[in-house]
Amino acid sequence: MKQHEAVIKVMEKKGGYATLGLLYQEALNIPGVIWNTKTPFASIRRIVQDSRFFFKIKPGLWALKSYKNNLPHEILSLVKEDKLKEEEKKNTHSYYQGLIIEIGNIKGFNTYIPPQDKNKVFLDNSLKNLVNTNIIYKFTYEDVIQKIQSIDVFWFNERRYPASIFEIEYSTNFKNSLLKFLELQDFNMQMYIVSDKKRKREFFSKINFIAFKPIKNRIKFIAFEEVSRWHAKSYELMLTESKIYENKSSSIS
Repeated sequence: MKQHEAVIKVMEKKGGYATLGLLYQEALNIPGVIWNTKTPFASIRRIVQDSRFFFKIKPGLWALKSYKNNLPHEILSLVKEDKLKEEEKKNTHSYYQGLIIEIGNIKGFNTYIPPQDKNKVFLDNSLKNLVNTNIIYKFTYEDVIQKIQSIDVFWFNERRYPASIFEIEYSTNFKNSLLKFLELQDFNMQMYIVSDKKRKREFFSKINFIAFKPIKNRIKFIAFEEVSRWHAKSYELMLTESKIYENKSSSIS
């Protein structure tokens, strides 16, 4: 079996599509394929860009051309976001939520999303099945918790304090997200705004308001494309480290 056929096989098993992270995890384990390269992840990235077989749905999400008219509705709704209805745009929002949750899980954090997002869909799964905690830890006063519990994604550390928080801004003006972040200015955490790279200038115009001075240097803007690369790289690092551990264990035994 050729390398691109292994990638196709993984996508077919999934229903015609897959994230780069999933391809990294499964394509290299297809029997009968010789990768014979020191950079198999780069080979997979190159393979999915072959327009004879594949097309890009979202950053980090690829599909088979032969499945283009038979993809699930939640996947089709991600293809052309500029023509989507408001209800369908929610799938784009939950797609990036899902990527961020999976990154946090790989990094060993306790991941949390607000209750109103539990039934939203990430590819073929509900977000509630991805997170590993269903409650927001009471790490501060109840009135503060009430104000910030709708933040899109929390990563909690082992001491149940927030290590990172994420707000995904699809079309709103950043203000509400920044106000929620402002409530957490006394905690040592990283704050992220995730949005279209075209909105970066707009973000900086908002963060420069004097009201947000206490958190100005603690918030990072991440473009959607950067989230997808972070997701793929997280899988790449996880799989590389697991391989190193396996080789080390084998040599000891």
